[in-house]
Amino acid sequence: MSTHTYDDDIFAEPEGVDPDTLANLGPLTRLAGRWQGRKGIDVNPKADGPLTQQYVETIDLQPIDPQLNGPQLLYGLRYHQHVVKPGEIETYHDQVGYWLWEPATGMLLQTLSIPRGQTLMARGQARADDDRFELTAQRADLTQGIISSPFLDDAFRTLSYRIAVTVTDESTWHYEEDTVLLVRGRSEPFHHTDRNTLTRVAVAQPNPLALAARQR
Repeated sequence: MSTHTYDDDIFAEPEGVDPDTLANLGPLTRLAGRWQGRKGIDVNPKADGPLTQQYVETIDLQPIDPQLNGPQLLYGLRYHQHVVKPGEIETYHDQVGYWLWEPATGMLLQTLSIPRGQTLMARGQARADDDRFELTAQRADLTQGIISSPFLDDAFRTLSYRIAVTVTDESTWHYEEDTVLLVRGRSEPFHHTDRNTLTRVAVAQPNPLALAARQR
């Protein structure tokens, strides 16, 4: 795991920050753009047992301007994931958030929020040229945690979350997710899993600062 020591002055921002996010995303570089996947597999809990469901999704990942927490510098992608069942219009799953990369430490963050009352932040480590990386979150962890609405925390309590991403080439990447749930009335945790392969359908647009610099 990479280590990094920040300056004692927690308000001092770094100088000479490159405004071009697409050039500084490290392992997230090849995720930028708009993607579609038509062969997703979801395994979720139902009253009479696990249900395996196919799904179709679109994920849009667009670069944001560099983000500063005092001396800390992050580059990232804002994303929206929209999922339907094959041949249907009604939303099966909707998710928004950010993928973030800290070049100085190799830290990766994924924040996500879904409109059923749940938000989380997962964390992992990678090198800039890695084509595979993994992030995790755990309930009650203050730096990579999971927050759920009262109903979800009581009936479908999320204990942990893991996502593994594999970039296969410039136009394809794959993910596998494992969300461990404690379903009310059942003694054993349930592994709610999702996996899909995404193909690029559009390139990413430059972040606002980079676009402005190009137009000067």
